[in-house]
Amino acid sequence: MNNRRIHLADFTRVVFAGAVLWLTGCSTPIGVEEVPTRKAYSQVGTNALSTGKPSAETTAILDRYQLHKLAAKSPDTAISQLHDKAVSTGERDLLFALAELSFMAGDHFSRGTPAAGARDPRDYYLGSALYAWLFLFGEGSEAPPSAFDRRFREACDFYNYGLGLAFAENNGEPGAVRFAAARRRLPVGEIELQVDPTRLGEPLAGFEQILLADRYRVRGLSVRTREPGVGTPLVCVNPVNPEFGSRSCVPVTALLRGPMSLADLAAGRAGCLLELYPSFDDIMVTIGSARVPLEVDFTTYLAYTLNQSKLWKIGSMQFREPAKNVRSQLLLSQPYEPERIPVVFVHGTFSSPLTWAEMANTLTADPELRRRYQVWQFVYGSGNPLLYSMADLRAALAAKVKEFDPAGTNPRLREMVLIGHSQGGLLVKSTAVDTGDKLWNEFSAKSLDDPSISDAQRAELQRILFMQPLPFVRRVVFIATPHRGGYLNGGFARRLGRRIVSLPGDIVSYGADFLKLTEGTEAEDFLNGRVPTSVDGMSPDNPALRVLADIPVAPSIIAHSIIAVEDDDNPDKRRDGLVTYESAHLDYTQSEFIVNSFHTCLNHPATIEEVRRILRLHLAELPVAANP
Repeated sequence: MNNRRIHLADFTRVVFAGAVLWLTGCSTPIGVEEVPTRKAYSQVGTNALSTGKPSAETTAILDRYQLHKLAAKSPDTAISQLHDKAVSTGERDLLFALAELSFMAGDHFSRGTPAAGARDPRDYYLGSALYAWLFLFGEGSEAPPSAFDRRFREACDFYNYGLGLAFAENNGEPGAVRFAAARRRLPVGEIELQVDPTRLGEPLAGFEQILLADRYRVRGLSVRTREPGVGTPLVCVNPVNPEFGSRSCVPVTALLRGPMSLADLAAGRAGCLLELYPSFDDIMVTIGSARVPLEVDFTTYLAYTLNQSKLWKIGSMQFREPAKNVRSQLLLSQPYEPERIPVVFVHGTFSSPLTWAEMANTLTADPELRRRYQVWQFVYGSGNPLLYSMADLRAALAAKVKEFDPAGTNPRLREMVLIGHSQGGLLVKSTAVDTGDKLWNEFSAKSLDDPSISDAQRAELQRILFMQPLPFVRRVVFIATPHRGGYLNGGFARRLGRRIVSLPGDIVSYGADFLKLTEGTEAEDFLNGRVPTSVDGMSPDNPALRVLADIPVAPSIIAHSIIAVEDDDNPDKRRDGLVTYESAHLDYTQSEFIVNSFHTCLNHPATIEEVRRILRLHLAELPVAANP
């Protein structure tokens, strides 16, 4: 009777299955369905990071040990059982599954309401990082995964993301982390954690806060520059700079060195060392017998720094009231590195170093440029008289070179590249020319040795009007530069400039004395008894600017021009909205590149690519001894 019932049940199931096939148009329980490639790929590439669900490889492990339901209901218990299996079998595949399950458990516990005795999700994120570490680098009878194994990159991600979340501050700013020596719990067992910040060159306490770069999405920049490897990218935030009223940031990468075997971890013999590395260095770390690159993010720290409204006001403030705001100075975007060549960006009128953010970020994506160059920026009062700003740039560069290389023995500092936009291009040119007494003769009919000129006046006149090429400058790039003036810098613009620009008192004082020296010259008619602003300096009627335009750069310096033209097909409209082609063109540059753009072309992709070409050319043309 029992056998008859069993046969009847089997017959019922067969009939039911046949009915289902008939009703569904003869589709099979197992088969394929044609879908778009992206949808098919998502089935292959799913994992805990991309979808919150386990990968196919981890699913196979859960099925093998019948842990699927337990993992969904009690992930901590499932991890403990799988951990014991990994210890007893030594199978490397189980380590990857443990890394993924631990990350999912961290997400699971972080979603719940904290309760007394509840597990801290950070324990599981830390466990994910350590299991991934063992899968990638641990010793054992099975070889580590190859770079073609899909799990290799996924394990790197579990390590990087898990490590960052393991140190998250519960009560701080979202994304904030805190590193301190401590005994830390894991999904199974504990570790003793030590922290080594010595490579940073400053104590961790010196930073106002430390943030996870991966908790932020960047906006406003076209490229998020990131180099793959192992480690967690961080944004270290400095205290407020009182002069700028803002916080600067530096990129750092955290690396946790774990045990090299699961047995050591299971036996409680494992210690872990958290190392912090400055991301500006191209660092390869040794793990076991392998040389491994660090994961670095070169964009998030920059975007976080620029996410401060105070900084965006500097350009207009520096134009209107240069004396009341930031003093003229060179800013280094990274700690000085003797083995890297300085690239100095000089902004234009009504602007600030922020205008170079897109170019600097994009150029950083080129590994060769990042390895060989360091970025400096010159900030100045763009409303000040043009000749004063030129002198300030030359003085700042000379002082910085003297500071970093007092003996004059570093060849990298003597291969400097200067890049200027608009008025900044005019400042750059002042570092590359020998004016002799040409500017002085335009400025005054007197001899510089005239006894009516005081020693203090004579020194200031020599500083401003007698330009010589700086010996450490090797290449200059002019971008949309009004060498012969801007066609809108006429009488109305000059009058407006005088009304809205408040010049520093010392410039006004010196200027009043210097105006007396212009008697009987063309400069007297041009200045008309008024101390000039930068708008006057860039007027096509400025006799000093016309003289400077005709003086070529020194033979030791190579020049390039990037000229913006809004309508290159119309010869009558070869201008960028502020500067004509004829004003920006120079006969003595090595190259001239035309970009179809408005005057603010420095962030145009074609402009950036031309600068990249020039910087690579500069490296190629260095003396053999200067190329590593």
